[in-house]
Amino acid sequence: MHVTRILAIAMCACCLATAVQAQVIVTGADFAGGAKDRFGSSFFEEQVNMVYAQATGEAARMRAVLPLDRIPDGPLFLHVKGRDDDAPDACRISIAVNGKTLFDGPSPFPANAWKVEKFAIPADTLKTGDNEVVITNLQEQGNLGMPPWFMVASCGIGGEKLVIRRDITRDFMVKLPDEIRPLPEPLPAGAQPGFRIRGTKGWNWTPEQYLAEIPVLARYKMNFLMNCYLSMFVQKPRLENRWWEPLPDETKAAYTRVVRSCQDHGIDFCFAIHPQLFSPKPMDPTSDEDFEKLWPNFAWAQSIGVKWFSLPIDDVHIMQGVRISGVEHARLVNKLLSRLRERDAEAQLVFCPTWYWGDGSGEKERTYLQELARELHPDVYLFWTGDGVTGKITLQAAKTYRGFAQHRIILWDNYPVNDAHPTMHLGPVVGRDPELCTVIDGYMSNPHCAQNEINRIPLLTCADYAWNPAAYDPARSIAQAILHLEETAEARAVLRDLVEAYPGMLIYGNGGTGFNSVRDQYSRIAAQPHARFAAAAYLRHLEALSQRMRSVFPDRYVAARKTLDDDIAWATKAFTGKYGN
Repeated sequence: MHVTRILAIAMCACCLATAVQAQVIVTGADFAGGAKDRFGSSFFEEQVNMVYAQATGEAARMRAVLPLDRIPDGPLFLHVKGRDDDAPDACRISIAVNGKTLFDGPSPFPANAWKVEKFAIPADTLKTGDNEVVITNLQEQGNLGMPPWFMVASCGIGGEKLVIRRDITRDFMVKLPDEIRPLPEPLPAGAQPGFRIRGTKGWNWTPEQYLAEIPVLARYKMNFLMNCYLSMFVQKPRLENRWWEPLPDETKAAYTRVVRSCQDHGIDFCFAIHPQLFSPKPMDPTSDEDFEKLWPNFAWAQSIGVKWFSLPIDDVHIMQGVRISGVEHARLVNKLLSRLRERDAEAQLVFCPTWYWGDGSGEKERTYLQELARELHPDVYLFWTGDGVTGKITLQAAKTYRGFAQHRIILWDNYPVNDAHPTMHLGPVVGRDPELCTVIDGYMSNPHCAQNEINRIPLLTCADYAWNPAAYDPARSIAQAILHLEETAEARAVLRDLVEAYPGMLIYGNGGTGFNSVRDQYSRIAAQPHARFAAAAYLRHLEALSQRMRSVFPDRYVAARKTLDDDIAWATKAFTGKYGN
């Protein structure tokens, strides 16, 4: 099928699922003015601001800016998640956008719960760029801290069915519900999965680790598993990339079992070898001799039924003496695809280019991608990690990158990967545009090294997002992941507390795979004035969590328990160094 036809089908399926998405949402704490600076912004499990009576002056009015890069198709609404005071009469308020009043009257919000109300935005009210939302308490008399007041948790501009969800990056916690929901979240009737290709890879995993995760992938509707190219390096006496040698017989036997398990579970196994990175003899892409040395390993994988293959040439910009040419890379990839399809017309190939992140607009990146666009076979997929190597991933960056590369893309999401650093990222995947599937065909998570068992917690949130991006709610997803993985209340509570200790780089907005939430949190606490008792309390919490892990999971999550214990030892040393025993 022609690449543009495939993209059109993927876009139609995804657009059906993303019709209810928000354009822009801010929290109550993003509002300036009001009384949050006086009373704080954390109330009723939300980040809020509140307005009091006119007699309180500046506390009677608050404003927020909602930026729009384009004016969405109408009709459009301002959705407000609000809460009224507990006085007998509703507080009188006004809500305006860009100076046009949308509501003026008694608050329609309840006093004992949060509720979302929508207010129609007149045509020609919104503009490209900053749009000002102003909420005012119209009651004349009242004192700070007393009714009449009105509180806002969040607001957003979007269509009639916009969904406002709590921003868990502002104040992360996991609320475990009583009821288990389907995971991933079911699609609307008639809708197709957001991403056609959904899966993960290893990170120098052993064959046993791959085998342990295959049933999990299948259970949660993932259909793709790629081996880490590090898994194909010679492991002893030291890790070394000897791509030109046939894989050892024991490696072939072990990965034959992995491939067979994938086949039994309805998962496409993708075989990958990197012919340059960390190698004493990096492959010359123009050398026929080098190609013939590389080919037997791909031929072996194809002989056991593998239909998906990957040739990564990523990260070679860090190596001395390695030439980077889009033309040379494209011709090598084309040669490999041609050889594979001589034996199997259904063979598929994914290429990870050297410039695999960003929007591709830099001079060297753009030149390289445009060379791929001209030279690379149109059936080849490209791996891409997003706006950066890690961090937020936007629709605009995906469109721009694909515009230069002109090939189908599989998102190589560098989450929750720790790159073998002594840390964990256990919070839900966040910061992925819900409409990425309109320009991207596949989604592949990059996992923890060593801690593959605990990796299932964030992995299930990745599966949830990849299946139904439009309905993805990270707060719901992380809670359901824990409920699905454990059966008892005690076990679930332990995992909840572990996730809250290690929410990871995306929740903290750090972006680094080596970021350690526990060490960062301890350092923040200890840096405060008079922090001895707070630091000691945090240490006691971590120590109790470690004891609960050993008690509830004596033979499981071993690698995760070691990470926690190492962090406790680090924090204990820091504590005694500052305060003594």
